[in-house]
Amino acid sequence: MTGFTITHELDRSISVRLDGVELAEYVYAPHTVPLESPKPYLHPLRTRSGHLVSLFRPHDHVWHKGIAWSLPHVGTENFWGGPTFVPGQFYVQLENNGRAEHAELLDLRADAESAVIAHRLDWITQAGTRIVDETRRLTATLADPDANGPIPTDDNGAGAWVLTFESRMRNVGPEDLWIGSPTTKGRENAGYGGLFWRGPRSFTNGRLRTVDGDGGDELRGTRHAWMGFTGRHDGIDEASTIVMVDDPGNIHHPPQWFARSEEFACMCPAPFFSEEVLLARGEEVVFRYAVVIADGAAPGDEVAALAGRGLSALAGRPAGGRAARPDESSVSV
Repeated sequence: MTGFTITHELDRSISVRLDGVELAEYVYAPHTVPLESPKPYLHPLRTRSGHLVSLFRPHDHVWHKGIAWSLPHVGTENFWGGPTFVPGQFYVQLENNGRAEHAELLDLRADAESAVIAHRLDWITQAGTRIVDETRRLTATLADPDANGPIPTDDNGAGAWVLTFESRMRNVGPEDLWIGSPTTKGRENAGYGGLFWRGPRSFTNGRLRTVDGDGGDELRGTRHAWMGFTGRHDGIDEASTIVMVDDPGNIHHPPQWFARSEEFACMCPAPFFSEEVLLARGEEVVFRYAVVIADGAAPGDEVAALAGRGLSALAGRPAGGRAARPDESSVSV
């Protein structure tokens, strides 16, 4: 085993590999059209066996790109992509598709145990106003073999890996920002927004996994500390499991989940599902998540074990939630 390695394509993307298998490509400076609210994303995303577990720019929602930190309602701005939900009018294409633009690389390293990417981003409205300064940190690690029971493996024993994601957002704009979703604007059970994963087409009609049991679209809007998804791959007749874990310190933990299975596969622990979050001028908020990516279908106890791996990975970093004002603390990357 050689451990984690990184390949950096300057001014575009960073690929993370483990023992020669590309686990993820983080496209931090995408060539995305303004209508799709340009932002960094992770795609392709793969298991340790190399099985693809993400989808890029599907025809039904071209602004869905693997895993991305996507917010549809930041004040009056849309950092999700496409049209905006307007009460009484449904979805309307407005001149409000902002972008989250890479500004500065802060950390980039890999060794036998992990790979780390950290950078600063500017959130800029379509009109050109910078309203949010974000510091983002992504870390890839192996699933902790000493915690929370056995790790599920495929027939080759490939096991699982963990991606942790941390976003520190500071309001640097001219006014307070209320961050919400179509549900906070009046559309029932459409509370998407946050760390959003879109799964492969073959995962359609897969199983959503929770501590209370498996299900489908009826789980959308329910509250859980973690949620998983198991789907099958075309061509190889094998399954993979994704588990997303909400940090206990995040606002509105445990979150409501925007999750789908019947029309397409997606999951999003949505802190703004049915209640807006105020990001006042000069203030900062922190959100943290773990995404556990495993080969195999994972029975119920193993899904819970994967969630435990994610929680264990999160325990190595400070909790999310409201942060101190900029003059009271420094940002650690």
